[in-house]
Amino acid sequence: MKVHVIGVGKMGLPMARHLLAAGHSVSVEDPSAERLALARKAGLDAGDGLAAAEVIVSSLPHDGALLAVVERVAANAMKGSAWVDTSTVSPEASARVAEACARAGVQSLRCTVSGNNHMAEAAQLTVMASGPKALHERLLPLLRCWGPTQFWLGEAEEARLMKLVVNLMIAQTSAMLAEALSLGQKGGLAWDDMWQVIGASAVASPIVKAKSVQLSKNDYTPTFTVGQMNKDIDLILGEGARLRVPLTQTAATRQLMSAAQAQGDAELDYAAIIRVLQRASGLRTD
Repeated sequence: MKVHVIGVGKMGLPMARHLLAAGHSVSVEDPSAERLALARKAGLDAGDGLAAAEVIVSSLPHDGALLAVVERVAANAMKGSAWVDTSTVSPEASARVAEACARAGVQSLRCTVSGNNHMAEAAQLTVMASGPKALHERLLPLLRCWGPTQFWLGEAEEARLMKLVVNLMIAQTSAMLAEALSLGQKGGLAWDDMWQVIGASAVASPIVKAKSVQLSKNDYTPTFTVGQMNKDIDLILGEGARLRVPLTQTAATRQLMSAAQAQGDAELDYAAIIRVLQRASGLRTD
């Protein structure tokens, strides 16, 4: 297939590379000259392939970027082409994009992904799709380039909501760790001991185990930053308000993330809210 990828950031670039490796003809675009240079180095064609693409793939940072791109897609994409968007955005913005695509004769498949950049590199993402079922079935060979675990959730914005559900739980996991580790540390438990016991306990979810490798060494190199998590929590709280679901714990976690950002940790991994609780408890953060 001829595929045009819009956005080759930490997630978009490995996803584009996997499509190329699978034999697809892939062109890419990105506002960053640095990211385009990396794409060229990976053998990708950094050119304007939008008009000729059978499938358009996008990986974008927020609602505004998605809504800006849809104007260009609607004006330039081939009729009958498909747009696969993997961004974490609001269901409301996604629905507007789907309507614009329909008017332009472009099919829209929402394909949110769960996993970090390391999982994207390893083609181990979980893909959660919604949109026309026949389109999903047709594009499954392409989607499997990103990971073996695939879900089709419905005809509309179900994939967007499911991504917010998953990210709510990820954010809350970091808040849980922040309180638990600060409690144990203040009581005299050794940092390494806590991580070893937690990793062998009933609460050792895959994300806790994955995070323990870095966090046991107080390494907050980001897979997903505090700033990025704040954006996602705002989407989650917005959807909670729209659906009239009280998200009291999530709202409290947003305040911790705000504190992390205010304390200079915006570009660290979102798990840096552990440092917020450590500081509030009079503990060292190293």
